Amino acid sequence: MSKVAIVTGANQGLGFSLVETLCEQLDSSWTVYLTARNEERGNAAINKLQEQGLSPILHLLDVSKEATVHAFANHIKEQHGGIDILISNAAARISPDTPQSEQVAQFINTNNHGTYRIIQEFMPLLQENARFLVVASSFGSLTHLSPSLHAYFDIATNSLENIEAVMDEYVRLMETGKATDLGWPDWINIPSKIGQVASAKIMARMMNHEASEKGILINAVCPGLVDTAASRPWFDDMSSAQSPKQAAQDVVWLATLPVGAESPYGELIQHRKIIPWQ
Repeated sequence: MSKVAIVTGANQGLGFSLVETLCEQLDSSWTVYLTARNEERGNAAINKLQEQGLSPILHLLDVSKEATVHAFANHIKEQHGGIDILISNAAARISPDTPQSEQVAQFINTNNHGTYRIIQEFMPLLQENARFLVVASSFGSLTHLSPSLHAYFDIATNSLENIEAVMDEYVRLMETGKATDLGWPDWINIPSKIGQVASAKIMARMMNHEASEKGILINAVCPGLVDTAASRPWFDDMSSAQSPKQAAQDVVWLATLPVGAESPYGELIQHRKIIPWQ
């Protein structure tokens, strides 16, 4: 069977460039999946890559819906037996023009619960020397959160389900206007990214023994500031931003670390360096 690489949320922006770069760097023994929620946009992305002589495969996937994640995992298991690279990149956009409280539920469902769904379904499918990445942000560090809230994200004791419950409670607090009174940040991106990184670190803890035996690496990754439609509304000055293709280089480097690499493991990585958790 061929080796398998998967990128979620890949019909545009960074996800598209991740698929493009993987197709360019991996040899013909690999099957690269470009996943997208929308068939028309997914096919447009595939066509664009085929014009470059690349051959990814489109699979429809909406990480906000458990059934589609489960169905895709079953497809991969039946067709390939497992996975060798998975980059969990799918993310919902938020707008500065809409109250955060009106966006938080969908944002958390996609970014956090979507990450959880991907972990739950694809963790059992990791082959020897597999690489599993959660695309997050440098905001996904406890240094951006009030110390009074750090215990909610204790990666040594919490389960993935504990993090899910914390994120659901955060949604409730945001929607009822109580979050900031309890010390939560005004910007919903910060708790969301911290939750994503915590989930990646807990996954790494859960798999530590098996991963060590099988050469598996699990990490979160921050691509840095990327010039995309999702990021432009939030930053007045994008002059230092990378193009999606530039940003993809460090992410793909982490996703293709050679056999025998033992680190980084269970870390948040930006530009090939570890960002401290706290």
